[in-house]
Amino acid sequence: MRIQFPFVVSLLAAISTFAQAEEKPRQLVIISFDGAHDNTLWVRSQKLAEKTGAKFTYFLSCTYLMSPDERHAYQGPHQKRGRSNTGFAQTKAEVRERLGHIWQAHLAGHEIGSHACGHFDGRDWSKADWSQEFGDFDRTLLTAWKANDDAANEPKEWADFVSNDIRGFRVPYLSFGVSLVPALKAHGFRYDASLVSKGPAKAENQNGLTRFALPRIPEGPEGKLVIGMDYNLFVRHSKAREAPEHEPEFSARTLEAFRHAFNEQYSGSRIPLQLGFHFVEMNGGAYWNALDTFLTETCGKPDVACVSYAQAIEMDGKKADKSAF
Repeated sequence: MRIQFPFVVSLLAAISTFAQAEEKPRQLVIISFDGAHDNTLWVRSQKLAEKTGAKFTYFLSCTYLMSPDERHAYQGPHQKRGRSNTGFAQTKAEVRERLGHIWQAHLAGHEIGSHACGHFDGRDWSKADWSQEFGDFDRTLLTAWKANDDAANEPKEWADFVSNDIRGFRVPYLSFGVSLVPALKAHGFRYDASLVSKGPAKAENQNGLTRFALPRIPEGPEGKLVIGMDYNLFVRHSKAREAPEHEPEFSARTLEAFRHAFNEQYSGSRIPLQLGFHFVEMNGGAYWNALDTFLTETCGKPDVACVSYAQAIEMDGKKADKSAF
């Protein structure tokens, strides 16, 4: 039997297409939360993770582990003692509950990162200023169980977790100067997630420090670019003023923007898509509601992995293991 030449060409083309498909990396979706304070949203985020299989990165602000009794132990660089731009915990009982959520999230495979302490704008800080803030973060976490009258329940692995597992950072306000990177490297951070890019961008390696960028994504009827973060959408939609009556509209716009940004990469070059959130339900929960729907319909798609930043680094630069995550 003679095989016709056109058939051979078609077969080779099919094999080539299949090989290219096999080489295409998984589409990563990286969801992070800044602040990580409201205990009700700890519960909500963990339920969302269980439902979708996603793993999150929580960038924790250390002042949320300080009760009113402890606040004056903290003094941010060039700030008055006992001051924080986003406040402190209200009670020790609140902190104890938060510590439980942090530990359970860690055990479930989520990542805890640092968002510093007092949420100050550090664009003019020196390396020493950043080192002071990083040191306060570490000390606050290491002593948090004892400081909040719960030393008996401190996990035996807690100190090791604080010392060795918190290796990611995002700067408050996404604002920083030239001293940040040297300070991060000196303190042993593995990555920084404080950059902003025009669109989804691959992580950069800067002399051993991996740097991620939140992308600007098209949003709204005119497709204008906005940073893929709930607060920036809040500013775009309602000028940072609460308008819960418009939740359906804002949620729908946000979901459409997330879907578009995802599909552009999923059907294209598959650069990881990063989206950022806060533990605040702005505009009637529009952005968390959109996130819930987006992850529910996305994380289970073929060749998609909803992962933390730490997991993304592990998968970067190599063909993803199809059995992982």
